[in-house]
Amino acid sequence: MPPPERAPQVAIVVHDVAPATWRECETLLAMADALGAAPCTLLVVPDWHRTMPLRVAQPFAAALARRLARGDELCLHGYFHVDDAPPPNTLRGLVERRLFTRREGEFAAIGQNDATARLVHGIATFHALQWPLYGFVPPAWLLSEGARRALDASGHAFEYVPVRSGIHVLPSWRWVPTANLCYSPDRAWRRLGSRLLIRRELVRARDRRLLRISLHPQDVHVPEVVSHWKLLVEQVLRTHTPVTKRDGVRSLLPLAA
Repeated sequence: MPPPERAPQVAIVVHDVAPATWRECETLLAMADALGAAPCTLLVVPDWHRTMPLRVAQPFAAALARRLARGDELCLHGYFHVDDAPPPNTLRGLVERRLFTRREGEFAAIGQNDATARLVHGIATFHALQWPLYGFVPPAWLLSEGARRALDASGHAFEYVPVRSGIHVLPSWRWVPTANLCYSPDRAWRRLGSRLLIRRELVRARDRRLLRISLHPQDVHVPEVVSHWKLLVEQVLRTHTPVTKRDGVRSLLPLAA
Protein backbone atom coordinates (compact mmCIF):
# COMPACT_ATOMS: atom_id res chain seq x y z
CA MET A 1 0.00 0.00 0.00
CA PRO A 2 1.39 3.47 -0.90
CA PRO A 3 2.31 5.92 1.86
CA PRO A 4 -0.68 7.78 3.39
CA GLU A 5 0.02 11.03 1.59
CA ARG A 6 -0.24 9.27 -1.77
CA ALA A 7 -2.74 6.53 -0.98
CA PRO A 8 -6.09 6.70 -2.76
CA GLN A 9 -8.88 7.90 -0.53
CA VAL A 10 -12.48 6.87 0.06
CA ALA A 11 -15.31 9.05 1.36
CA ILE A 12 -18.10 7.05 3.00
CA VAL A 13 -21.18 9.24 2.48
CA VAL A 14 -24.60 8.70 4.05
CA HIS A 15 -27.30 10.49 2.06
CA ASP A 16 -30.76 11.78 3.03
CA VAL A 17 -30.04 12.24 6.74
CA ALA A 18 -33.22 13.49 8.45
CA PRO A 19 -35.39 12.64 11.47
CA ALA A 20 -37.63 10.45 9.30
CA THR A 21 -34.67 8.41 8.03
CA TRP A 22 -32.44 8.47 11.08
CA ARG A 23 -33.05 4.86 12.15
CA GLU A 24 -31.82 3.63 8.76
CA CYS A 25 -28.95 6.11 8.76
CA GLU A 26 -27.84 4.88 12.18
CA THR A 27 -27.75 1.33 10.77
CA LEU A 28 -25.50 2.46 7.92
CA LEU A 29 -23.24 4.40 10.26
CA ALA A 30 -22.98 1.44 12.64
CA MET A 31 -21.93 -0.73 9.70
CA ALA A 32 -19.29 1.79 8.65
CA ASP A 33 -18.02 2.16 12.22
CA ALA A 34 -17.77 -1.61 12.69
CA LEU A 35 -15.75 -1.91 9.47
CA GLY A 36 -13.33 0.86 10.48
CA ALA A 37 -14.57 3.22 7.79
CA ALA A 38 -14.72 6.37 9.93
CA PRO A 39 -14.81 9.28 9.46
CA CYS A 40 -18.03 9.53 7.45
CA THR A 41 -19.84 12.38 5.74
CA LEU A 42 -23.54 12.86 6.55
CA LEU A 43 -25.71 14.68 4.01
CA VAL A 44 -28.31 16.53 6.09
CA VAL A 45 -31.72 17.59 4.76
CA PRO A 46 -33.01 20.49 6.92
CA ASP A 47 -36.75 19.87 6.28
CA TRP A 48 -37.18 16.41 4.75
CA HIS A 49 -40.27 16.40 2.48
CA ARG A 50 -41.59 19.35 4.50
CA THR A 51 -42.37 17.05 7.45
CA MET A 52 -40.12 18.21 10.31
CA PRO A 53 -37.66 21.13 10.30
CA LEU A 54 -34.33 20.04 11.70
CA ARG A 55 -34.24 22.91 14.19
CA VAL A 56 -37.23 21.52 16.14
CA ALA A 57 -35.99 17.91 16.09
CA GLN A 58 -33.80 18.28 19.16
CA PRO A 59 -32.84 14.60 19.82
CA PHE A 60 -31.94 14.21 16.14
CA ALA A 61 -29.86 17.39 16.12
CA ALA A 62 -28.09 16.20 19.27
CA ALA A 63 -27.28 12.87 17.61
CA LEU A 64 -25.75 14.70 14.64
CA ALA A 65 -23.74 16.91 16.97
CA ARG A 66 -22.27 13.76 18.53
CA ARG A 67 -21.27 12.46 15.09
CA LEU A 68 -19.67 15.81 14.34
CA ALA A 69 -17.73 15.71 17.63
CA ARG A 70 -16.26 12.33 16.77
CA GLY A 71 -14.84 13.59 13.47
CA ASP A 72 -17.61 13.14 10.91
CA GLU A 73 -18.62 15.90 8.51
CA LEU A 74 -22.13 17.32 8.15
CA CYS A 75 -23.01 18.59 4.70
CA LEU A 76 -26.05 20.49 3.36
CA HIS A 77 -28.15 18.23 1.12
CA GLY A 78 -30.81 20.39 -0.46
CA TYR A 79 -33.54 21.73 1.80
CA PHE A 80 -36.74 19.73 1.23
CA HIS A 81 -35.34 16.94 -1.00
CA VAL A 82 -38.44 17.15 -3.20
CA ASP A 83 -38.54 18.16 -6.87
CA ASP A 84 -41.52 20.53 -7.02
CA ALA A 85 -40.44 22.38 -10.17
CA PRO A 86 -42.69 22.23 -13.26
CA PRO A 87 -42.76 18.74 -14.87
CA PRO A 88 -39.97 17.94 -17.35
CA ASN A 89 -40.72 18.52 -21.03
CA THR A 90 -37.69 16.74 -22.50
CA LEU A 91 -36.72 13.08 -22.63
CA ARG A 92 -33.54 13.77 -20.67
CA GLY A 93 -35.48 15.62 -18.00
CA LEU A 94 -38.01 12.82 -17.77
CA VAL A 95 -35.29 10.21 -17.32
CA GLU A 96 -33.26 12.24 -14.81
CA ARG A 97 -36.10 13.69 -12.75
CA ARG A 98 -38.68 10.90 -12.84
CA LEU A 99 -37.16 7.54 -13.81
CA PHE A 100 -33.82 7.80 -12.00
CA THR A 101 -34.79 10.02 -9.06
CA ARG A 102 -38.59 9.84 -8.78
CA ARG A 103 -39.14 13.50 -7.89
CA GLU A 104 -36.24 13.80 -5.44
CA GLY A 105 -33.93 16.05 -7.50
CA GLU A 106 -34.90 19.24 -5.68
CA PHE A 107 -32.36 21.54 -7.38
CA ALA A 108 -32.61 19.95 -10.83
CA ALA A 109 -34.90 22.52 -12.43
CA ILE A 110 -35.56 25.39 -10.02
CA GLY A 111 -34.66 28.99 -10.78
CA GLN A 112 -32.12 31.16 -9.03
CA ASN A 113 -34.60 32.85 -6.70
CA ASP A 114 -36.06 29.61 -5.36
CA ALA A 115 -32.61 28.07 -5.07
CA THR A 116 -31.31 31.12 -3.20
CA ALA A 117 -34.17 31.01 -0.70
CA ARG A 118 -33.57 27.35 0.09
CA LEU A 119 -29.82 27.78 0.34
CA VAL A 120 -30.23 30.75 2.69
CA HIS A 121 -32.52 28.73 4.97
CA GLY A 122 -30.17 25.73 4.88
CA ILE A 123 -27.11 27.83 5.70
CA ALA A 124 -29.01 29.53 8.51
CA THR A 125 -29.95 26.13 9.97
CA PHE A 126 -26.29 25.07 10.14
CA HIS A 127 -25.28 28.42 11.61
CA ALA A 128 -28.01 28.27 14.27
CA LEU A 129 -26.75 24.85 15.36
CA GLN A 130 -23.12 26.02 15.20
CA TRP A 131 -22.18 23.33 12.69
CA PRO A 132 -19.35 23.98 10.22
CA LEU A 133 -20.51 23.86 6.62
CA TYR A 134 -18.14 23.17 3.74
CA GLY A 135 -20.13 21.41 1.04
CA PHE A 136 -23.46 21.43 -0.74
CA VAL A 137 -24.70 18.22 -2.36
CA PRO A 138 -27.77 18.70 -4.56
CA PRO A 139 -30.32 15.89 -4.12
CA ALA A 140 -29.89 13.22 -6.81
CA TRP A 141 -26.72 15.13 -7.83
CA LEU A 142 -28.78 17.33 -10.16
CA LEU A 143 -28.07 21.07 -10.33
CA SER A 144 -29.79 23.62 -12.56
CA GLU A 145 -27.97 26.64 -13.95
CA GLY A 146 -30.09 28.85 -11.71
CA ALA A 147 -29.06 26.82 -8.67
CA ARG A 148 -25.44 27.14 -9.67
CA ARG A 149 -25.79 30.94 -9.84
CA ALA A 150 -27.50 30.87 -6.44
CA LEU A 151 -24.54 29.04 -4.93
CA ASP A 152 -22.19 31.69 -6.29
CA ALA A 153 -24.38 34.44 -4.82
CA SER A 154 -25.18 32.72 -1.50
CA GLY A 155 -22.55 34.60 0.50
CA HIS A 156 -21.33 31.35 2.04
CA ALA A 157 -17.85 30.03 1.24
CA PHE A 158 -18.82 26.58 0.04
CA GLU A 159 -15.75 24.54 -0.88
CA TYR A 160 -17.30 21.89 -3.10
CA VAL A 161 -20.41 20.67 -4.95
CA PRO A 162 -20.44 16.99 -6.00
CA VAL A 163 -22.45 15.54 -8.84
CA ARG A 164 -22.70 11.91 -9.84
CA SER A 165 -19.38 11.48 -11.62
CA GLY A 166 -17.18 14.04 -9.93
CA ILE A 167 -16.82 17.15 -7.81
CA HIS A 168 -16.85 20.86 -8.59
CA VAL A 169 -14.23 22.61 -6.46
CA LEU A 170 -15.42 26.09 -5.51
CA PRO A 171 -15.20 29.01 -5.93
CA SER A 172 -13.70 28.40 -9.37
CA TRP A 173 -15.98 25.45 -10.27
CA ARG A 174 -12.95 23.45 -11.29
CA TRP A 175 -14.02 19.93 -12.22
CA VAL A 176 -12.35 16.82 -10.78
CA PRO A 177 -13.67 13.37 -11.77
CA THR A 178 -14.16 10.74 -9.07
CA ALA A 179 -15.51 7.22 -8.93
CA ASN A 180 -18.85 6.83 -7.14
CA LEU A 181 -20.54 3.64 -5.91
CA CYS A 182 -24.31 3.79 -5.44
CA TYR A 183 -27.29 1.42 -5.20
CA SER A 184 -30.86 1.73 -6.41
CA PRO A 185 -32.24 -1.09 -4.25
CA ASP A 186 -36.02 -1.22 -4.51
CA ARG A 187 -36.47 -3.43 -7.61
CA ALA A 188 -34.56 -6.51 -8.74
CA TRP A 189 -33.74 -4.96 -12.12
CA ARG A 190 -32.49 -1.80 -10.41
CA ARG A 191 -30.28 -3.83 -8.08
CA LEU A 192 -28.82 -5.72 -11.04
CA GLY A 193 -28.16 -2.47 -12.87
CA SER A 194 -26.53 -1.04 -9.74
CA ARG A 195 -24.17 -4.00 -9.46
CA LEU A 196 -23.10 -3.54 -13.07
CA LEU A 197 -22.50 0.18 -12.55
CA ILE A 198 -20.59 -0.48 -9.32
CA ARG A 199 -18.34 -2.91 -11.17
CA ARG A 200 -17.66 -0.25 -13.80
CA GLU A 201 -16.96 2.41 -11.16
CA LEU A 202 -14.49 0.15 -9.37
CA VAL A 203 -12.55 -0.06 -12.63
CA ARG A 204 -12.67 3.75 -12.95
CA ALA A 205 -11.50 4.04 -9.34
CA ARG A 206 -8.09 2.66 -10.29
CA ASP A 207 -7.33 5.98 -12.00
CA ARG A 208 -9.06 8.26 -9.48
CA ARG A 209 -7.58 9.85 -6.38
CA LEU A 210 -10.96 9.82 -4.57
CA LEU A 211 -13.63 7.13 -4.44
CA ARG A 212 -17.08 7.95 -3.06
CA ILE A 213 -19.31 5.29 -1.50
CA SER A 214 -22.84 6.70 -1.48
CA LEU A 215 -25.12 4.97 1.03
CA HIS A 216 -28.87 5.66 1.17
CA PRO A 217 -31.42 4.88 3.91
CA GLN A 218 -33.45 2.59 1.66
CA ASP A 219 -30.40 0.33 1.24
CA VAL A 220 -30.91 -1.13 4.72
CA HIS A 221 -34.30 -2.62 3.78
CA VAL A 222 -32.70 -5.11 1.36
CA PRO A 223 -30.40 -7.61 3.12
CA GLU A 224 -28.53 -8.54 -0.07
CA VAL A 225 -27.66 -4.88 -0.62
CA VAL A 226 -26.35 -4.49 2.95
CA SER A 227 -24.27 -7.65 2.55
CA HIS A 228 -22.83 -6.38 -0.71
CA TRP A 229 -22.00 -3.02 0.84
CA LYS A 230 -20.10 -4.73 3.66
CA LEU A 231 -18.02 -6.69 1.16
CA LEU A 232 -17.36 -3.60 -0.93
CA VAL A 233 -16.34 -1.43 2.02
CA GLU A 234 -14.04 -4.15 3.36
CA GLN A 235 -12.49 -4.51 -0.08
CA VAL A 236 -11.97 -0.77 -0.59
CA LEU A 237 -10.46 -0.22 2.87
CA ARG A 238 -7.60 -2.57 1.97
CA THR A 239 -6.30 0.03 -0.50
CA HIS A 240 -7.98 3.34 0.38
CA THR A 241 -7.74 5.70 3.34
CA PRO A 242 -11.14 6.83 4.71
CA VAL A 243 -11.65 10.61 4.76
CA THR A 244 -14.46 13.10 5.06
CA LYS A 245 -15.59 14.54 1.78
CA ARG A 246 -14.15 17.93 2.71
CA ASP A 247 -10.71 16.45 3.38
CA GLY A 248 -10.93 14.37 0.23
CA VAL A 249 -11.73 17.46 -1.81
CA ARG A 250 -8.87 19.39 -0.24
CA SER A 251 -6.51 16.60 -1.27
CA LEU A 252 -7.78 17.06 -4.83
CA LEU A 253 -6.92 20.76 -4.97
CA PRO A 254 -3.59 20.22 -6.81
CA LEU A 255 -5.56 18.28 -9.45
CA ALA A 256 -8.08 21.10 -9.73
CA ALA A 257 -5.48 23.84 -10.20
